[in-house]
Amino acid sequence: MCSVPGADGIETHFDELQDVFIQQTQDNKNPVIYAVFSASGSVFKGSAVCVYSMADIRMVFNGPFAHKEGPNYQWMPYTGKIPYPRPGTCPGGTFTPSMKSTKDYPDEVINFMRTHPVMYNPVYPIHRQPLLVRTNVNYKFTTIAVDQVDASDGRYEVLFLGTDQGTVQKVIVLPKDDLETEELILEEVEVFKVPAPIKSMKISSKRQQLYVSSVSGVTHLALHRCDVYGEACADCCLARDPYCAWDGKTCSRYSASSKRRSRRQDVRHGNPMRQCRGYNSNANKNGMDATQYGVEGSSAFLECQARSPQASIKWILQKDNSERKKELRSEGRLLKTEQGLLIRSLQLSDTGIYHCTATENNFKHTVMRVRLHVLSAEAVTAALLHPEAPSALASQPAGPPGAYDELVQLLSQPEMGLINQYCQGYWRPSGSAHSDAKDLQDQKRARNRRNHPPTEELQT
Repeated sequence: MCSVPGADGIETHFDELQDVFIQQTQDNKNPVIYAVFSASGSVFKGSAVCVYSMADIRMVFNGPFAHKEGPNYQWMPYTGKIPYPRPGTCPGGTFTPSMKSTKDYPDEVINFMRTHPVMYNPVYPIHRQPLLVRTNVNYKFTTIAVDQVDASDGRYEVLFLGTDQGTVQKVIVLPKDDLETEELILEEVEVFKVPAPIKSMKISSKRQQLYVSSVSGVTHLALHRCDVYGEACADCCLARDPYCAWDGKTCSRYSASSKRRSRRQDVRHGNPMRQCRGYNSNANKNGMDATQYGVEGSSAFLECQARSPQASIKWILQKDNSERKKELRSEGRLLKTEQGLLIRSLQLSDTGIYHCTATENNFKHTVMRVRLHVLSAEAVTAALLHPEAPSALASQPAGPPGAYDELVQLLSQPEMGLINQYCQGYWRPSGSAHSDAKDLQDQKRARNRRNHPPTEELQT
């Protein structure tokens, strides 16, 4: 069974088996069984992964069969005679050498199987609780594959979980105190261009690849992509990926045989303050810088995503020519999302440097710095309507001298005048719109002829 207790003490069961993965151990007769379950009810939806010991499974199947009896027709342990060979015994084994298949079983055994299809005792997962649970999500797990990875602080089981939405999650579950665990989603990848439920997965340790199949085809993913964790020691350490370690220059594949003194890895705690001494000074320097323009009254979206799903993001605004910084919250015109910061109804006072910072395990570093320039609506309108107007943007009060040179150059291109002329003609009455559009088309033809070689040259 695979279930979780509720607040009222009633257990919620995940009763639909989706997939099984058998993890071999040093004892070939007692592998570890990873099983993916989902809930079959229409009200409660979710998935769970439970881990079982083959020894526990064997003990239950060697125990009593379930039998319904009594006035209430309740399930009870069967205490009567069990036919030979015992139901569940494989034909051709030690106790049934003369039987080649179940067709050779006596009728007594077949009839007993029909009336006693289940065992009385349940098979409980290790620690009597699921390894991980997903509820209140728009997907369910469909497949599982597990890889054992050696890291500097021990061996870890990395779970690859396929979903019915066509994604694969890379997850590790770390032990904590009092049988509690900590679940970390290292990565989630969209496998196919057209989303389709993942049907099966197979790990190739030799090629370090995960092969994934769906109704649309088969593809493969790398078991590790250490380079996506960034170029800083802190980012690599906070990723807590058993496959990856900081080698002194970059985040790369961890190798137990490597003796480099600069190698850093801390899967269990992910503490860059301890592991990355001497390297943390570069954490903020590796933050990306970007420049973005907005127009007064419109909206702007400042993109920033943490490299680690466990990190919390904060936005801090620093005004130009000022050292003071202010933390921004989702209120009024501001909306913080997982992908970035949305600023609605831009004002000239919104101009400044927006610092996107990530905090994880008490370690804080800058992920992104966006310099936002908010342009006056009047100046932008004038620049679009009059070819000579873009130079007026250079006199905008916000920003240092020369801050708008790039934008002024863009608005000064001949195409901007043509686009604006076409837009004006499109919204005028039909007669004038047709003539203006025709004039615009003639201008465009002339320009095309000037920019292309003569026909004779194209033919030679």
